[in-house]
Amino acid sequence: MKYIIILGDGMADWPIDDIGGKTPLEAAFKPNMDKLIKSGTAGLVNTIPDGMSPGSDIANLSVFGFDPKTYYTGRSPLEAISMGLKLDSDDTALRCNLVTLSDEGSYEDRTMVDYSAGEITTEESTVLMNAVAEALNRDGLSFHPGISYRHCLIWKNGPLDIKLVPPHDITGRKIAEHLPKGPGGETALELMKKSTEILKDHPVNASRIERGLNPATSIWLWGQGKKPEMPLFIEKYGLCGSVVSAVDLIKGIGIASGMKSVKVEGATGNIKTNFKGKAEAAIRELHEGRDLVYIHIEAPDECGHQGLLKEKIRAIELIDKEVLGTLLRELEDLDDYRLMVLPDHPTPIAIRTHCSDPVPFFIYDSRKPDVTNPEAVYTEAFAKSTGLMIREGHKLMDIFLEA
Repeated sequence: MKYIIILGDGMADWPIDDIGGKTPLEAAFKPNMDKLIKSGTAGLVNTIPDGMSPGSDIANLSVFGFDPKTYYTGRSPLEAISMGLKLDSDDTALRCNLVTLSDEGSYEDRTMVDYSAGEITTEESTVLMNAVAEALNRDGLSFHPGISYRHCLIWKNGPLDIKLVPPHDITGRKIAEHLPKGPGGETALELMKKSTEILKDHPVNASRIERGLNPATSIWLWGQGKKPEMPLFIEKYGLCGSVVSAVDLIKGIGIASGMKSVKVEGATGNIKTNFKGKAEAAIRELHEGRDLVYIHIEAPDECGHQGLLKEKIRAIELIDKEVLGTLLRELEDLDDYRLMVLPDHPTPIAIRTHCSDPVPFFIYDSRKPDVTNPEAVYTEAFAKSTGLMIREGHKLMDIFLEA
């Protein structure tokens, strides 16, 4: 038996008036999902435990089968692991976004224009982050370039109770009320302010402005945490797994649990990604002996954060056609497999950030191809109508893997 998980990050949403009160899942043309669900099991799963923030870190830990209340130690340490950074027990890792702020004279008066600096390329961001590191690294503080706008700060003996706000939660809002507070807040704010002077006249930003693109005008720190201690996936479930993702967070969860992280050429973490290449990589992993492949696609989440409705619908359609469609053609060579499709959390267009609503999932078993519910479609409303609710998200993996 082989197992495949397709996770469309932030794919779930709320009804939207502009498309007749439908959600993007309802509006999208997704014949492969809608066909499989007619022979499968569908329902809702609560991936965010009560009292925890609705982030991809928490939600994906749940989907991987790890109880976030037990194993969550912060977002950035998982990303740092994927980046190959060594974390000591006294290190605090922080996510460091490159962002676009408005240009008022006082830092506190500025607005969060773009949490991703126009989805800056990795080539450009590496140059900028190296400049930041050269200027701001000091004993106990070191910056490390990552992918696109997502980077890392390692802070020796850094505080965990510093209050930091994810930049994608404050798009279009003044930053004054969302600046670092609490222990270590002054140091974090100092680094953020100093970064603006380093980035302001950098040739990379000058080139982006000339091309009509958002420049990276500041770093933004958030997502702090310590090195995680997680069980190995193979010891917990007896299966050898691989992760296919362009996002360090997801790759980090996989690596921390002993899974293989698979690099795919052209995988970007946004809608301009190699959808088909991810499916082809997953197939190769299965043919080479892996039992389970976790395919993560970031595109719907990025579109949700940016309020791009048409693009979010398109991202779902591309997941259906290029990822699921490719898999179904190639999986014909496999005798038995189970496949699960779900988001990690909703990223509603209306609020442009995550929420804690339960998300729709379905499980298809190739051994049971007969249609059991001809009216079934893969939407939030249908999943709710089944009455099946998995209240503890980390238990979904057990259900998926049961024979």
